[in-house]
Amino acid sequence: MAAPGEALPAQQDLLLAAAFVCDAQYNRNIPFETSPQAVRLYYLYNHWTMQAATYFFVFVNLSLAVFEDPAVYPLPFLATSLVEVLCLLVFFSRLLHFAKVTPRNIFWKDAKNICLMLAILVTLTDLIIHGTLKICNITSVRYSRIMRPIFLVNFTESRQMRRAFRSIRNTLPEITYVFLLFMFSVLMFSLMALKLFGDRNLQTVEGSPYFTNYLEIVFDLYVLVTTANSPDVMMPAFDFSWWYSLFFITYVIINTYIFMSVFLAVVYNNYRKHLKNEIRKLAYMKRHKMVEAFNILKVKEGSEFVVKESQWKQVVKLVAPEISTSHRELLLRISDDEQKGYVDKKSFVRLADLLNIQVITMKIRSHPLEHWLPHVYNSAASRFLRSMVRHKRFVWTYDVIILINAIFIALDEENPLISYAEWAFLSLYITEILLKLYTYEPRTFFAKNQFWNWFDTLIIIAALVATILNAAFKSTSKYNGQQVLDIVFILRVLRLIRIVDSIQRFRVIMNTLINIVPTMLTFGGLALVVYYMFAIIGMEVFQGKIQFFAAGSTDPHALECGNVALKDSTFARAKYCKNNFNDIASSFIVLMELTVVNQWHVLAGGFARVTHQAAKLYFIAFHIVVVIMIVNIFIAFILEAFFVEYSLEKSEVETAIEKKIQELGVGVQEEELLDGKLIDNMETTENNLEGDGIKTSRGLVFKIASKRYRTVDALLQRMFEAEIPSEDEGLSFNEILNLSPADVYPKSPTFDSAA
Repeated sequence: MAAPGEALPAQQDLLLAAAFVCDAQYNRNIPFETSPQAVRLYYLYNHWTMQAATYFFVFVNLSLAVFEDPAVYPLPFLATSLVEVLCLLVFFSRLLHFAKVTPRNIFWKDAKNICLMLAILVTLTDLIIHGTLKICNITSVRYSRIMRPIFLVNFTESRQMRRAFRSIRNTLPEITYVFLLFMFSVLMFSLMALKLFGDRNLQTVEGSPYFTNYLEIVFDLYVLVTTANSPDVMMPAFDFSWWYSLFFITYVIINTYIFMSVFLAVVYNNYRKHLKNEIRKLAYMKRHKMVEAFNILKVKEGSEFVVKESQWKQVVKLVAPEISTSHRELLLRISDDEQKGYVDKKSFVRLADLLNIQVITMKIRSHPLEHWLPHVYNSAASRFLRSMVRHKRFVWTYDVIILINAIFIALDEENPLISYAEWAFLSLYITEILLKLYTYEPRTFFAKNQFWNWFDTLIIIAALVATILNAAFKSTSKYNGQQVLDIVFILRVLRLIRIVDSIQRFRVIMNTLINIVPTMLTFGGLALVVYYMFAIIGMEVFQGKIQFFAAGSTDPHALECGNVALKDSTFARAKYCKNNFNDIASSFIVLMELTVVNQWHVLAGGFARVTHQAAKLYFIAFHIVVVIMIVNIFIAFILEAFFVEYSLEKSEVETAIEKKIQELGVGVQEEELLDGKLIDNMETTENNLEGDGIKTSRGLVFKIASKRYRTVDALLQRMFEAEIPSEDEGLSFNEILNLSPADVYPKSPTFDSAA
């Protein structure tokens, strides 16, 4: 920090300040040493190549299950062992790198570091023991494989996944009481069912006694909550007397509709509460990071401390080198609204939020044909043609063509008229693309953010090539072009997706879904962890118990899935033999089927037959963890994220950026882009803008991509910002602004660790 009369911050101070700003931008809560060497190591630790390498080896480690016994593609034990040892060495190196940048006392108190070290140690030990026993031809269980997801969850890069697991863990105490009450209801109804139906000599469709075993009744009624065995489980009693249907109707109303709804409400409400606490903590720590950066760079200007404009620019260059000079100047104009040559504390603290707002920089350009053939391009006929292409009726016309094309796709391909019509439709689509390229500036039309233009063009070109190849193969009787024909059919159907881009509300919905993909990926990673662990357990318990035989097999046990215990079972009659745990791929498919819920009791019953009735607990546990908890939280969370994304409200920071863009006269509204008023002359630019600063004479314009977020945390904060006032984020905003460097980290924070 520079006092009055001292020199501006040195390069090392700039690197340190930029590290704090970068942590604030990406919501990293990693305490690190501030020595020059530690800061450089910290930059290396957070470099994208290091993070990508970590993820690569994590997924290589997880994918070893594909090649290990029971394997999809078998490899020698030595080969998989060497790869696993290599992965463990990479993980240990990554952990050692983290230890070098983190204070020692903090490193050893961090639970995730301890988990990683234990996982490495246990895996090595298990690998040595299993290898030794294998040499001695002794069968053993690789128990450490279930620990592999620990590496995915506990490395620093997976903080969103850890946050989700933490929130679920904190939610468990609250939902336990609801679950116990629910199970009490199931047990009570099971007891009533035993007394009502146990002595009436009723039989199931398979000829088994109906409701005579209490534990089987509990399982059947639990399955009924999921509706997977409805109305089959009720039919024997219903056939005996229709009055007994009232028992099952009452049970379904209480347990399926009331208890499951209450369960979902309690799960999501408590999960959301704990997640909001995590986000509140992130907002609190982010502002502390920014205060630290400010305290490093600040100089005295009159009666207040500020950051000089030159230092501000250098920090932004270090933190976000990918943004253009003009974009950087725009952010400076917002931070230094009065152009005093420095940025005050309040404006500096919100720099991380400014960097998280996606701003599109565009440059007005003329069409190449306007330079090459100005008289032709600017003629009355050309202007009329371009205005026609821009008109909404042009879009409507092609919407109608697409719908007509959909009807022809559904018709008989062998009809010659249908075949000729396909060429006509392709010609119309190619004509449309050529007209658009004539009307709109080509580089703008194919800019990297113009997803639908790329999609449309690639589909049409691929369909044209495939149709030509298909026609050529049809004329050659010696060659079977069925695969090419399949591609043609798929491309024809994909062309119908064009209608999504033509209707604005469809386009908004699709863009919203695309923007919440990072959130979906977080839950996808969470589901992958749970799936992987259940798959490993399933393979160890059920592998080889059920076999699949191809059609026409002469094996005497082919109809029984290779196990006489399945003779005359619903599992065998339904030909579910391929639903087994004989490799990781088959295991994931079975778990996906269990997630869908339909017929999951048949799968559970089949595996219970070939092992033990206690095996049903495995399937019940999976249903509770995945279907009741994770899937319900995922659905509710996505709905809320979708609602926030779909709404048109902007945050305070977005409003400030948009206001400044309009003040500078370099703004373009979303509707102007949609109506085609400017898009024909615009090009998205990143680093190669000419000149320094914002110069409207150079034709630069800006637009907020208000539906885009650089990080998942930014979306989460947007979701909760209306419910977390600034004064409730640990300390008030003004109190945080007045913190001294010694107060940056409070001694007794009221939040759980979010690292």
